[in-house]
Amino acid sequence: MENTSWKILVADDDADDRAILQDAMAELEASHVLCFAQNGEEVLRILGKDFNAGCKPALIILDLNMPKLNGTETLRRIKNDERFKTVPVIIYSTSLNPMEKDKCMMLGAHSYITKPVTFKESMDTARSFLAFCEQIPTVPTN
Repeated sequence: MENTSWKILVADDDADDRAILQDAMAELEASHVLCFAQNGEEVLRILGKDFNAGCKPALIILDLNMPKLNGTETLRRIKNDERFKTVPVIIYSTSLNPMEKDKCMMLGAHSYITKPVTFKESMDTARSFLAFCEQIPTVPTN
């Protein structure tokens, strides 16, 4: 699974949540595809610095509740930037608030996923992120 031309950019200020996603991706031998940011400001800095030379992430995953620049405002800025507005963004949050979800979808989020509770759910979520990027086939688990 060697392909360094794409990345999944993940913004989450919770170290435990980042570690769980990293562990799930490691189980799938795909941890090398992740690029982490701890807040929205860092996402915009990474996008501007690392991806502006014609290379964009295949997927951006944003937590909603982050310091400095929250997920909603980060989503708004990404979708207002000509360079990145076509990059799919998935909101990845513990919030079950339907108004938050609707707002994010109106701003251009591709989908809104509630953070998993179990490691098995984390594995399923990691598989769905990878499948979304069309890098590995989705294999049903029992």
